[in-house]
Amino acid sequence: MDQIEQVAELLAGARYVVALSGAGISTESGIPDFRGPQGVWTKDPAAEKAATIQHYMGSREARVNAWKHRLESPLWQADANDGHRALAELEATGRLHFLVTQNIDGLHQKGGFPADRIVEIHGTVHEFRCMNCTDRGPIERVLARVRTGDEDPACRSCGGILKSATISFGQGLVPDDLERAQMEAERADLFLAIGTTLAVYPAAALPGITLERGGRLVILNAQATDYDRHASIIVREPLGQVLPAIVASLKARNS
Repeated sequence: MDQIEQVAELLAGARYVVALSGAGISTESGIPDFRGPQGVWTKDPAAEKAATIQHYMGSREARVNAWKHRLESPLWQADANDGHRALAELEATGRLHFLVTQNIDGLHQKGGFPADRIVEIHGTVHEFRCMNCTDRGPIERVLARVRTGDEDPACRSCGGILKSATISFGQGLVPDDLERAQMEAERADLFLAIGTTLAVYPAAALPGITLERGGRLVILNAQATDYDRHASIIVREPLGQVLPAIVASLKARNS
């Protein structure tokens, strides 16, 4: 039995399945990852420093650059790939019950995964938020101002600093999102870590919650992770091929 069939067998026999996805699932949609061989931070370590909330809040130049890069981001042209669509199919057929994603791109929803079954643990790039008041809305409203020359747009409600509704280093997660993710990991008897190096906490601790409760872990990721020694199965192949193959194997079992 090959690895794909082994994963399909675990999925077929699991009671409750939770997945955590990371940047690796979106690379095939043209969005670079962070820590891979060609990752944004691998090639430019200074970019990781620029991703801290302290740097953003304390430097107008950092904010100007951030909004300029948002305008030029490949996220706006990206579409869901076969990996995203395969996860949506797993959910639709009752083999995947909940998804926590570290990604901010919204491609899981674009690929058909129901929004009420997802926690975007690191936020979303598709909305903005004011760092001073509760103002929040579609990010296109702010990007339109940037296009007309407003380099560091301020909140129109209170004058505060605006930021994409993403979680930067040094910025706390949304407590309700973290609690929901942890509760789902506690329920799971099978946890899938997909396209993530499991290096950014607290999201990286989620597989450990399932393992501590006697569940099993499957890792689908190109690079090694700190959890590899705890995994029942590790698959290193491209996710756009692996995930549809898992779906096909499950279908073959039911035919």
